[in-house]
Amino acid sequence: MGLHRLTAITIGVPDPDITAGYYRDFGLTDLGDHRFGTVDGGEQLRLARTPQRRLLELGIGVHDRDDLARIGSRLEKLNITHEIGRDRLTVQDPNSALTVVVEVATEIRQQPTAPAAANGPGRIGRLDARADGIGRTAPVRPRKLGHVVIGSLDQQASQRFFTEGLGFKTSDQVPGLAAFMRCSTDHHNVLVQQAPLNFLHHTAWEVDDVDEVGRGATAMLEGNPERHVWGLGRHHIGSNFFWYLRDPAGNFSEYYSDLDCIVDDALWKPEVVEGARGLYNWGPPPPPSFLAPEDLAALMTGSHAPK
Repeated sequence: MGLHRLTAITIGVPDPDITAGYYRDFGLTDLGDHRFGTVDGGEQLRLARTPQRRLLELGIGVHDRDDLARIGSRLEKLNITHEIGRDRLTVQDPNSALTVVVEVATEIRQQPTAPAAANGPGRIGRLDARADGIGRTAPVRPRKLGHVVIGSLDQQASQRFFTEGLGFKTSDQVPGLAAFMRCSTDHHNVLVQQAPLNFLHHTAWEVDDVDEVGRGATAMLEGNPERHVWGLGRHHIGSNFFWYLRDPAGNFSEYYSDLDCIVDDALWKPEVVEGARGLYNWGPPPPPSFLAPEDLAALMTGSHAPK
């Protein structure tokens, strides 16, 4: 696979200044001019001013220019218009109107963290000491942008754009509803779901472990309980722990950890998962606002959603 990661995303919001404060609180590094970085991924989020919230651009990394040429050939076979420069290819998904920039980029090299010692029945890994997670005091800092979830008016066509056009691989599917696709060894980097309009559902940011998921969300909710959307829980598809929060523009952002990793395609067997089982394995049930964000009607009519 020439693809190897998500590079950066650009999100349009009505008020970048207010939204920027949220992502500073979320733990992203403020790089100035409404740009934000992660610990391992560098600059991975840009905010721009738009009348309504929307995902303006999705960046994908490849190893070299030969990879760009191969993707260009695939897009030509699908009769999808695109532009190729020296180190980047720009294309728009004709189904979701999302602009995708495929660019030559370095791979993310993550330094492993030592697993926290844990105790269990008949297994004592931590002797005479408190659990590591309860002693942490440093702010939670996301390690990288892991995945992006978008709604598409034609989910199957958007899935073909990402797989047949760009070279993503499908990890799992919910028939007629969603496809979990990867451009790296992560279980999924892009999820496209059927929706009544093209919109950004959420972005997901990796943290070290479930303690960081919980600590990050707890800190975000202190004094701002309206940010809570759904969590703590564990997904079935992807297996990851999750907690979802809402930024001031209405976009959901997810802290996650312990996502499935697919290194050998021959060993991974994609599943077709039906119903709610595909959404979560345990945790509180998803609120209606997660399945259908409250501002969808406003986005569909082009009006501003109530705050």
